[in-house]
Amino acid sequence: MLQQRPAIPALLLSLCLALAWQPASAEYQPAMEKALHALQVAKRALQQASHDKGGHRAEALRHVQKAIEEVKKGIRYDNRH
Repeated sequence: MLQQRPAIPALLLSLCLALAWQPASAEYQPAMEKALHALQVAKRALQQASHDKGGHRAEALRHVQKAIEEVKKGIRYDNRH
């Protein structure tokens, strides 16, 4: 008689719950997607710019990266609520 490992049913239950938790359909958010794309373009431009800006290029890059993260969080939030 084979014994079933207790971790396997728990893992399957966790996977099912995680899949069920996903929104049925994510709403397309054109303004947020457009903003995200513009920020990604700005990030690439800042990365390619010369570094002789007294630290301001690097600071701008940090702000753009933070803005990208916030836009993504906003999209995820809207998709869940």
